[in-house]
Formats: sequence, C-alpha cells, structure tokens
Amino acid sequence: MTFVQLIEYESDRPEELGRAMDEWMTATEGKRTMSREIHGRDRESSRHFVDIVEFPSYEQAMVNNDLPETQRIAARFRELCTSEPRFVDLDVVDDRS
Repeated sequence: MTFVQLIEYESDRPEELGRAMDEWMTATEGKRTMSREIHGRDRESSRHFVDIVEFPSYEQAMVNNDLPETQRIAARFRELCTSEPRFVDLDVVDDRS
C-alpha cells in the first residue's frame, strides 16, 4: 500500500532548506526509497511550507528514515525551522487521477 507523509513547517531560511534537500538527494542517490516529493509554500504565509512525500509503502518509508544521510539532514532541517515540524502519516486508500 502506498504511503504518504505530509511535513508541515515554518522557516525564514528557505534557500538553506533547499540546499539541504539537494544535499540529501545527492547523498542518497541509489539508496533512497522515496518515490516522489512535492514541496509547497503557503500563499498566505511565505514562511509556511508543506512537503508531500510518497513512498511505495510504510515499510519503505522506514527504510528511508533509517538512512544515516536522512538522519543527518533531518537534524539540519530542524535547525532551519522556526518550530518543530509536524508530520502526518497516511496510508493511501484511494488514488484517482
């Protein structure tokens, strides 16, 4: 079953967040299990962001989470946020195009 994680956070350092994500993408090439990531900025608040991250399954998301590169970038990510990120974990029960 496909698994999606929503990550909601605020930051006044979006460029640094982008560089951290680029670093993670390079460091995890060939080993990450993420299928897709959508990064969005709130139109009403330029400091508010939501990432939608898709994985083939919850189990594959946990494999990705356990990568040392993921742990390192997650710590950096938290430093760049103005408050603790909020995570919502979703099993996809229907997917329509």
